[in-house]
Amino acid sequence: MGDDGKISTEKQEYERDQFWATTSNKQLNFLQHIVSELKVGGSAAVVLPDNVLFEGGAGETIRRELLKRCNVHTILRLPTGIFYAQGVKANVLFFERKEASETPWTKDLWIYDLRTNQHFTLKTNPLATKDLTDFIKVYSPKNLAKRKESDRFKKFSYDEIVARDKANLDIFWLKDESLEDTENLPPPAELAADIVASLEVALEEFRAVEDSLDSSKVM
Repeated sequence: MGDDGKISTEKQEYERDQFWATTSNKQLNFLQHIVSELKVGGSAAVVLPDNVLFEGGAGETIRRELLKRCNVHTILRLPTGIFYAQGVKANVLFFERKEASETPWTKDLWIYDLRTNQHFTLKTNPLATKDLTDFIKVYSPKNLAKRKESDRFKKFSYDEIVARDKANLDIFWLKDESLEDTENLPPPAELAADIVASLEVALEEFRAVEDSLDSSKVM
């Protein structure tokens, strides 16, 4: 609040030479920052919320650049119930930074679905090492050519991915049994958390539109 009593807000948009897009979305900036800090040949495994996989605008720009400039070889779809906030949906992105190239470095993206029809809680049924055994077995980062598809592990080519609307990486194929079993729906708190998360993503997109309109007025 200023001396005149008016309240001003900081948009918190970060513009850096190494960034592919300017955005107020902290998760997208977090991802861009990690890529900018990686040395060529360096690898990263980053936990990110679902909206990073499908958000439009800056999100689409960042995903397309990431697929071109890095070898994004694996996404692990994490289950809900493993974080303190109910209903948090997150993923682990595994990628390697590469040198400049005219052709995209990502050839095939493998997605492991550890979320669909999986139910965990922090106290009564926490995620354990045994639940990750299959993923660890099939991950095989040093020999991607020997990977084999399974019910939970699928391969998608670069062309398939970039042809999707907004280069959406939120890909799933397993049938969610909970959607048909109305007697075993997720707890109300989890459903409410999902709604809140969706509204927050929508609000971020509306803010991005508002910011772009404000910028056009200045020009």
